[in-house]
Amino acid sequence: MRIKSPTRLVAESGTDREGHGLKRTMGLFQLVCFGVGAIVGTGIFVGLSDSVSEAGPAVVVSFALAAITCVFTAFSFAELGSAIPVSGSSYSFAYATLGERVAFLTGWCLLLEYGVSVSAVAVGWGQYLNELLGTLTGHQLPAALAAPPGDGGIVNIPAVVVILLAATLLVRGIRESARATAAMAVVKLAVLALFCAVAFTAYESGNLSPLAPHELAGITSGASLAFFSYIGFDAITTAGEEVKNPRRNIPLAIMICIGLVTLLYCTVALGAIGAMSADDVADKPAALSLIVDKVTGSDLGGGIIAFGAVVAIASVVLAVMYGQTRILMSMSRDGLVPRIFQRVSPRTSTPVANTWIVAAVFAVPAAVVPLDVVMNLTTIGTLAVMAVVNVAVIALRRRHPGTETSFRVPLFPLSPVLGVLFCLYLMWGTGWTTWIQFAVFLAAGALVYALYGRRNSRLAAAPGEAGVTPQREPQQA
Repeated sequence: MRIKSPTRLVAESGTDREGHGLKRTMGLFQLVCFGVGAIVGTGIFVGLSDSVSEAGPAVVVSFALAAITCVFTAFSFAELGSAIPVSGSSYSFAYATLGERVAFLTGWCLLLEYGVSVSAVAVGWGQYLNELLGTLTGHQLPAALAAPPGDGGIVNIPAVVVILLAATLLVRGIRESARATAAMAVVKLAVLALFCAVAFTAYESGNLSPLAPHELAGITSGASLAFFSYIGFDAITTAGEEVKNPRRNIPLAIMICIGLVTLLYCTVALGAIGAMSADDVADKPAALSLIVDKVTGSDLGGGIIAFGAVVAIASVVLAVMYGQTRILMSMSRDGLVPRIFQRVSPRTSTPVANTWIVAAVFAVPAAVVPLDVVMNLTTIGTLAVMAVVNVAVIALRRRHPGTETSFRVPLFPLSPVLGVLFCLYLMWGTGWTTWIQFAVFLAAGALVYALYGRRNSRLAAAPGEAGVTPQREPQQA
């Protein structure tokens, strides 16, 4: 139950000064683009068809239900991100409020949200890359080299390539990464806007009937899958040490991103179902390109959508890998993972070794694991983290009532309580097989903490380290 106070977390990271070897270069616009870059990608370009197969035309309701879950949790992230603007995100929030053991398991679950989701996103990149190659050259990569086992292939080479390209850009510097993410965010928003403009020209209201063929169970299951489309908005809080005026810009960026993405997703889903029946969209790879090809009677429009998807998914890989490296950096500072993850290059001001380790580890599942397997596990892990964040904001108010913050959760404590309930509801919709996988994953995390993290914790070794006098915090015997 060791707890590290918000004051100590901020002081040790240097976030109110120059940062812990990191450069403060991101403004509000870049942060919003970074958030959009982390969110909009495989979930809408590839995962839409999976949600449609469960919810039917009610997929729009599923996206709205997933958005509501995100809104309640976004309030909590905004307050915590303003109060504790450090790179650790949910992990640091849990450390400041719920204790070291919960914090470690939260960081462990973030391996699913940030790390494993990189693999899931990269898997979807190969589908649209083949679509784009087919449009431009008339040739595609052979299935054996463009899909994982179980999806008709042997190894997904494009998935590995996009991860390595993202790692190369990340180690060059945050300024370069932020500029690339901003440019890619603009491109994919423009492409999705183009899709909506084309799809609504062929809109048929009859495609919305019956609205919910699988009733409430289908909507819930569809919402659990649609939630994958929103994963990444909390990555904004991982940039706490590289953002100008983080106490103001982090909450603003979170709220802008959630509102913009929710409007975009619901519009895209409605346009897709209106232009083509749910049965025709369900379980179709590269569904958005298929719809545009049908509406326009040409593969040119589908090629443009495929290009947008290639750019969009690459930007998600870049932003999410960034978030994962910063989480590991924070855990390394606390001694809970090896020190190599906190080393920052004096030349580029980036954690070079950390980035390449993350790229190497998560390129493996990207190459050989089917997308649907990774999506479900990533979703339940992310929902568990969000439930913890909602509890953490309640604990912050009770344990550290005087903490400086520029944003406070509205309708407190009702909002975070509803956030927890919505998270649990969507977790239930992932299915018992995913629950078993998640339980095994948590058990493995608890074992790693017992064997390494607990023994190497800096807080246990030196409670008064860093010249910061922590608030009265319960210590584990």
